[in-house]
Amino acid sequence: MSDTLEKAAAVLNEKLAGGAFDASAKFAIADLGAIVLDADGARVSDDEADVTLSADAGTFEQILSGDLNPTGAFMSGKLSVDGDMGIAMKLASVLA
Repeated sequence: MSDTLEKAAAVLNEKLAGGAFDASAKFAIADLGAIVLDADGARVSDDEADVTLSADAGTFEQILSGDLNPTGAFMSGKLSVDGDMGIAMKLASVLA
């Protein structure tokens, strides 16, 4: 299991604290693995989710750090979305 993914899951759990996320989403990070977010928080997993957001590690790190807006990443082609776009937009607002 990637230490990078574990650290990213911890950051996501901090961002999700206090904000209910009642759906499931997966970040698929190229060459690293995946993180699933749901009502229980974020964890390293490749479980099925309502929406999958795919990006390379650099883009994912920029989104997590706040240097890159998820919507901007999607519009520029750095982030792809497969599944429920409404949930992806809800997640983007939680992470902003």
